[in-house]
Amino acid sequence: MEAFTAGLISLDDALSTMLDRVTPVAETETVPLTAATGRITAAAVISPVDVPPFANSAMDGYAVRLADLATGNPLPVAGKAFAGTPFSGEWPVGSCIRIMTGAPVPAGAEAVVMQEETEQAGEAVKFLATVNAGQNIRLAGEDIAQGASVLSAGIRLGTAELPLLASLGVPKVAVKRRLRVAVFSTGDELQPVGEPLAAGQIYDTNRFAVRLMLEKLGCEVIDLGIIRDNQAALRAAFIEADSRADVVISSGGVSVGEADYTKAMLEELGKIGFWKLAIKPGKPFAFGRLQNSWFCGLPGNPVSAVLTFYQLVQPLLAKLSGLTAAALPPRQRVKSASSLKKTPGRLDFQRGKLSRNALGELEVSSTGPQGSHVFSSFSQANCFIVLERDRGNVQAGEWVEVEPFNSLLEG
Repeated sequence: MEAFTAGLISLDDALSTMLDRVTPVAETETVPLTAATGRITAAAVISPVDVPPFANSAMDGYAVRLADLATGNPLPVAGKAFAGTPFSGEWPVGSCIRIMTGAPVPAGAEAVVMQEETEQAGEAVKFLATVNAGQNIRLAGEDIAQGASVLSAGIRLGTAELPLLASLGVPKVAVKRRLRVAVFSTGDELQPVGEPLAAGQIYDTNRFAVRLMLEKLGCEVIDLGIIRDNQAALRAAFIEADSRADVVISSGGVSVGEADYTKAMLEELGKIGFWKLAIKPGKPFAFGRLQNSWFCGLPGNPVSAVLTFYQLVQPLLAKLSGLTAAALPPRQRVKSASSLKKTPGRLDFQRGKLSRNALGELEVSSTGPQGSHVFSSFSQANCFIVLERDRGNVQAGEWVEVEPFNSLLEG
């Protein structure tokens, strides 16, 4: 792989380069619907049945034949039809059938008159409004016809899709296999969450956050823990990760001035170029190819690591998994309720709170300090405020672009 441009490159160029190089995993498996939550469809799902499977009533009322209404006389009730218990007796000429919502429409019925458009006339029913052929009858296959494609390939299965398949009597679905992602952090200063800190140590927030996001994305996570600043240990970690995973994600060790063990390992074991992205936070980011897997190197600062994962790694994993929908929601323009500090030169992602003001208009406010170490800002935010590369400070009332968080950063 050729070395990437040494200078700062835009987020769009970086993402295009990544996505242009990868192709979705080919392996598939068939799983029961109960185990398919979050999985990606491997092929179009074809309906084996009509939905509804039979003509049925859309209302509580009376099934009628138009000829029987021609006289305008009240009609006696010849029987009843309920959901699950259809009318099966003889239907005499000059009568109607009491019918409930969802009940099969009796053979010969041409319309269903809702109860509100009738009144009792002794033992018979009087019809008060004009009746048209086909009214209040749901035809067989009206929702979904047998043989129709109900879901295309590349759809993430969730609460909107799985009940649909269940309604068709589909017990299993073909899905892409889960992506295998190996993750580790580098640095002598890191300590696992839950362990006491020694002088100069910090908790390994990044690996914890990355693992949570990978699990949300439905990946199979291979957690290799913390790798100390030791060349042999790092080499062993890269070799193991590359042998087991589709994607290898490390945290730390990609900024200028840090130990060059990571760079040396990548040059030895793969082909990679280090990127310096024209974004803030998240300038240091690495992407490349190992022998068997793709590699993403996240910055060491927690906010930078989450941001670059969200903006770059998430779309990469989406394409590799076979997902066809956009990984990130569209941006929109709203007014800023806060003044925002911004230095021209890099695309700036600030954490913001999108809400409606007293006039019902959408506006965005800052969560406060935007340093790459202020991870608490994510718990207060529901969007990124995306400030253009050449833009400077923003005054309250100016228009800005916002990108609402998707489910990866929602609670």
